[in-house]
Amino acid sequence: MHVTPLPLDAYRGAIALDEPFRPTGAPAARPAHLVRAVLSALSKDPATTAAGLGAGDADRLDDVTARRLLRAVLTVRRPGPLPADASELLDALLSRERAARTVTDSNHLPCIAEEFPDTATAYPAAERTVLWQGDVTTLGADAIVNAANSAMLGCFVPQHPCIDNAIHSAAGPRLRDDCHTIMTRQGHPEATGTAKITRGYHLPARYVLHTVGPIVDGPLHATHERLLAASYRACLDLAAEVEDIRTVAFCGISTGVFGYPKWPAARIALDTVADWLDAHPGRLDRVIFNVYAPDDRAAYLDALTEGATTR
Repeated sequence: MHVTPLPLDAYRGAIALDEPFRPTGAPAARPAHLVRAVLSALSKDPATTAAGLGAGDADRLDDVTARRLLRAVLTVRRPGPLPADASELLDALLSRERAARTVTDSNHLPCIAEEFPDTATAYPAAERTVLWQGDVTTLGADAIVNAANSAMLGCFVPQHPCIDNAIHSAAGPRLRDDCHTIMTRQGHPEATGTAKITRGYHLPARYVLHTVGPIVDGPLHATHERLLAASYRACLDLAAEVEDIRTVAFCGISTGVFGYPKWPAARIALDTVADWLDAHPGRLDRVIFNVYAPDDRAAYLDALTEGATTR
């Protein structure tokens, strides 16, 4: 059954998309102290009590265990506002953690034509795209892409290694709250090949584009290819509706737990982005293909030389 995705204008104001994020406060305290203070402030929250943690229990944990527990609590916590004191303390903690990470400025990364002059010269978008290996939660792009599921609320499995979990953990719980606001207005799960946008909160990126890619459980079919290309186009189309987005960084949509083979996915990503940039000249300054593992990078390099250049 076909369902109509909620357009940006129907939720833009509800999540204050165009307002810069300003944390509620920044108490002067060490991160380890802030972790315990947040857990204490959340001691009566259902997610915390479900973890068997009571008031004062966090003081008996070492720093690493306490931070892991806080991440787990926030991962399983349902959407909804935090207590005022917890919100302020968590803002302070996430702000300090962001400041402690090295942020990569996407505008200073070499484009594909510069980095691979001998292998990527035939790729038509080589001067407008970047292949970058690293942690997307440390990338200073205008918008990054999150590979979401159809519920669009983030991953609820503590310590799960998916990109959805990593992005929500770094951004903070406001990201889940915004997604919940959008999905409540939409009234049905997100369709494969479509996208939504939120602010990035504690991420270096100001915006997050959330898209649901196809799940591949068995042989790869033409429908999978069509839907994956649709995810890339949906993110780019949505980014183009937000005036101050000039750079977009894609993760490998569907190539993780969704099972899409990496080389064919890289080929579709390269081709779809090149076609979109040609159709929208000057709208974006650059698009970054973000890879994390060496085999992800190898898939893009192979696709550049063997697949995406044969158009």
